[in-house]
Amino acid sequence: MREDRKVQTHKPTQLERGGLRRASLVLQLAKYSVGVGDRFARQAAAQLQACVLAAQHGVEVVPVWNKSHREHLLTGSDPPSVRAAAATAVQKLEWKNPWHVDADHIRLETVDPFIGSSDFFTIDVADFIGTPAPPAAVKAFVDRHPEISGRIEIPGIPAGIHSTRPDVERIANKFLFAVIQAAAIHRHIAQQKGEDPFITEISMDETDSPQTPAELLVILAAVADERIPLQTIAPKFSGRFLKGIDYVGNLAHFQNEFDQSIALLAFAVAHYRLPKNLKLSVHSGSDKFSLYGLMRGALRRHDAGLHLKTAGTTWLEELLGLAEAGGPALAFAKQVYAGALARIDELCAPYASVIDIDRARLPSATTVSAWSSEQYAAALRHDSTCPEFNPSLRQLLHVGYKIAAENREAFFEQLRASEPAIARNVTRNLFDRHLRPLFLGERGS
Repeated sequence: MREDRKVQTHKPTQLERGGLRRASLVLQLAKYSVGVGDRFARQAAAQLQACVLAAQHGVEVVPVWNKSHREHLLTGSDPPSVRAAAATAVQKLEWKNPWHVDADHIRLETVDPFIGSSDFFTIDVADFIGTPAPPAAVKAFVDRHPEISGRIEIPGIPAGIHSTRPDVERIANKFLFAVIQAAAIHRHIAQQKGEDPFITEISMDETDSPQTPAELLVILAAVADERIPLQTIAPKFSGRFLKGIDYVGNLAHFQNEFDQSIALLAFAVAHYRLPKNLKLSVHSGSDKFSLYGLMRGALRRHDAGLHLKTAGTTWLEELLGLAEAGGPALAFAKQVYAGALARIDELCAPYASVIDIDRARLPSATTVSAWSSEQYAAALRHDSTCPEFNPSLRQLLHVGYKIAAENREAFFEQLRASEPAIARNVTRNLFDRHLRPLFLGERGS
């Protein structure tokens, strides 16, 4: 018969051998933060203005400018350019609150170019999930954590967690290798950064199935064993978090998972001496309008923090601004669509797990070439009440930024010509439709 038990707090010596990184070397991530992706580093001030508006409403939401190795390759930029754009915006708007630059979805082979300019590192180990850990490592983990076997009472999870020793062995065999890889990457960053402090996030969201509470507990215990000063983690939730469109899935199921995950993190902080500000990170979180009220309620109930990572929607707001400007700007927006449609397989391949395009719903390039500004904008703008809104077209353009990158001089010329309108769109989208409903509890427009 399985034994019901309460988890006992680990002795300090378990994590003090070698120790967490000295407090002076770990930046403190604020309670609420937003990852603001900017494909072409032209809208940092407009993005920051949304955080300024949130602050004026009494809520600090810290901006984290994020860009991945893949995005740098596709746009021909480099990591220092992200920090430069962010720093310019901070100076221009006289922003006095914290701000960060995220090396997004890095691995050991891609992290080095980000070391000097980033102070936030999203360590992506999703590809290592399911790789068997060394049997000796699995046995050592299970022996070290007998408290995980049996029934564990967790505040906020009424049924608790039930796991046998074979269950824990199976879970450790699935996830332990990924955590070991995360630790190796973290140690490499720490060695390279020296006395320069930074924030650590682990991403496990781009995988096939969501992590159960029992699995998340094993992951967090393993993170603590590896002495990773984790401040935010991005697990996989049920449903689909597709690029630039709303959540697809069961809202009640998501709410239950989100609540349980918050409770699990609080439990792990108390029992495994992880950083007290450890919080959830929701990736591809932009435009998940149907979830924001549910998430906001859970954050209030648990007094919890959140990191919402957005990417690509700023680029789409730039396209919307060009479409609305008409003339040469509209012509360029149509050119981007035609190029993306012609190269759809190439552009979609890297994002296959986070897009779902119905090709039958994509209009021909000839059709789009005849559209007015209003028609193009109506098809692209994320407004589910508009009959002309086309989620498949929006997703294609979301991943089609490579077309603009290949024609950057013409693109930047049009951006400069339409800058005021684009900036208004970017700020309004981020504040009214994301920060306001999620962090201020007010419905976006």
